[in-house]
Parts: sequence; structure tokens; C-alpha cells
Amino acid sequence: MTLRALICEDEPLARETLRDFIAATPGLVAVAEVANGREALRLMRALAPDLVFMDIQMPELTGLEVVRQLHEAGEALPPVIFTTAYDQHAVAAFELHALDYLLKPFTLARFQAAVQRALSSPPPPAQRSEAALSALGGVGGEPLARILVRDRGRIFPLAVADIVHLRADLKYTQISARGEVFLVRMALSELEARLDPARFIRVHRSAIVNLDHVASMKPDEQSQLQILMRDGSELLANREASKRLRDAAI
Repeated sequence: MTLRALICEDEPLARETLRDFIAATPGLVAVAEVANGREALRLMRALAPDLVFMDIQMPELTGLEVVRQLHEAGEALPPVIFTTAYDQHAVAAFELHALDYLLKPFTLARFQAAVQRALSSPPPPAQRSEAALSALGGVGGEPLARILVRDRGRIFPLAVADIVHLRADLKYTQISARGEVFLVRMALSELEARLDPARFIRVHRSAIVNLDHVASMKPDEQSQLQILMRDGSELLANREASKRLRDAAI
């Protein structure tokens, strides 16, 4: 099996490295190179490559924006291996169903390990857009099932069902789950749009709770509900959220 690879990279040295590594990797051939995001978007549509090496920081459109545009248009997405010099983009890359994430400067061995994943089980073209959709919240609007989080140098999937609550924290969102707190570089509102509204409810401007982890709720003197979570944490719902929760009670 031979995979046709598209190189999307604005740095000449990085493009040369990818070109050389592809030439040194059996089962892989480069079909084109582009140096900006808009051209990457055009060639992904025109060439339908089997694999894409996508730099995250590019002129005109970032690599993440290229993939998001294809997703939002409902178009087929080939496996994408993101490349970048900055590891803070890892979570966003995996949420866009990245096959892998190469942190520059990467070695030939690390490159070939990423490619091997594509060679061993490349998704057929008809399923690629579904794979990307499931990573962004599911096919046909299904809720997000897992979130990629970082902890002590590792990146691992966190089941959304394990999340107790989420809190806004400047540019980050704090996720409380499994007795730990994880930070992700996504706005609380962006995560809220991908969560199951039957399970997760925003209790005030900067917090969302998972109703499956609520131990009890009781009103305070202002009739706002004090929410006690099963992990012992407490949150206060604002008046609007308190009303919705009381109205939902049978």
C-alpha cells in the first residue's frame, strides 16, 4: 500500500525535512507541497491526498483553521499529522482528530512511527469525514464523548462522563475529573457547545456541572441553589440556572 502525502508547511527547512523523511519511508510518496493555509485547503480538495502533514502556524489560514473549514463544510478529511514547534496546540489538534502530532524538531524514527499508524489502518475515504465529526462532537450532532488532556507531559483521552464540573480560567478551562484538575486551551463556551445538554448545565457564567455527579441541591436565602457534587466540591447556581433546575424537578 502506498499513501499519497501532501506537505503543508511554510518553513523551507521543515518542508525539506518532511520531503526527505517521506522519501526515506517505504509506502509513502509526496504528491505536492504548499506554504500557506489557503493553498493547503485548495489542494486538499483538489488532490484528495491519503495523508496530510499540516503545520499549525501558516500564513493566511492556520493548519487548525484549514481542518475546521473542511469539517464545517462536511467534506471528507484524510488523516492529518500536525507539525509545530509549540506543544500548547496539541489538545486542539487531537480534538480535530489528528492522526498524530509531531513536535519540531522531530526525528526520522518519530516521523515513521506516526506514518505507521496511517499505513496500518487508514480510514476509507467514505468514513473520514465521520471520524473527524466524531472527534468534534459526533456525527449528526452527537455530543463529545472524550476530550484529549495533558498532564505531566502526557496526552491522554478523558471520558466526558468522568467530568464532574468545568470552570472558566482566563484563556483556559479547568476540568475536574477523577479527583484531579486538568487545564485545556479551549473556552468554556466552546466546550459547552459540544457537551450533552441533557447531562451538562451551565450554572453560572464561569461554571458547568455534570448532573450525573450531583449529590444534592438546596436553595440558599436568595433562592439560589447550592450544588453539592459527589466529590465534595460545591458550586452556587445563579438565579436563571436555579430556576431551570427547579422547573426540571419532578
